[in-house]
Amino acid sequence: MKPADATVADYRLLPKRLGITRHVIVQPSTYGIDNSNLVFALGQFGLGTTRGIAVVNTSVTDRELKDLHAAVVRGIRFNLSPPGSTTFQMVAPLSKQVEPLGWHIQVNAFSDQIVDAKELWNSVPCPIVFDHLAHVSQPMGIKDPVVAVVIDLMQKGKAWVKLSGAYIESKVGAPTYSDTVPVVRAYVKAAPERLVWGSDWPHPTEKVKPDDAVLLDLLAEWVPDAATRNRILVDNPAKLYGF
Repeated sequence: MKPADATVADYRLLPKRLGITRHVIVQPSTYGIDNSNLVFALGQFGLGTTRGIAVVNTSVTDRELKDLHAAVVRGIRFNLSPPGSTTFQMVAPLSKQVEPLGWHIQVNAFSDQIVDAKELWNSVPCPIVFDHLAHVSQPMGIKDPVVAVVIDLMQKGKAWVKLSGAYIESKVGAPTYSDTVPVVRAYVKAAPERLVWGSDWPHPTEKVKPDDAVLLDLLAEWVPDAATRNRILVDNPAKLYGF
């Protein structure tokens, strides 16, 4: 099902409400490898406060990647759950192609897919960002093998986790999403320097949209220490995205 439109004007209401001053815009799967709307949206914000994540396949040229870099794109996304424009077979060649630009790869995959591809993640030359808590399955939680795999990669300096999409795997649901708390705290204990927060706005997977303020407030439950929260919200994304 095609998600509803979400415009730059719609988005501008979100940072006003949440107090956000920097933005990372991720190419939606709906558009495949046509990044023209992404580039347009990036152009609506100041280049110093915005970064983009594109979707490409193995037909992309170095010239096209350089053009995207000039448009402040700093990574490419692989949506592998289920696969669409990108596949696991594209991860190795594309990661090598974008590594000279200082980019990372962002991976949206089910937890068992991440575990099965452990050797692949260890072999890629650029950083990996796992979307949505790495899709830790519930009610397994921290017993899901993906947690150990991802923590190992983070501690090796190879991976990051995006603290986003709390509702995607939660069985408890709003407003507490309490089954996600042990998972995030395990990540924080292991590698707080390898975590970033994301809103996942406009929540394309959800028919009933979650409250964005509740999702941001959840970070205080996930990460009780204010200095660590500041690291996740400010310092870590500055390093990952080059702000």
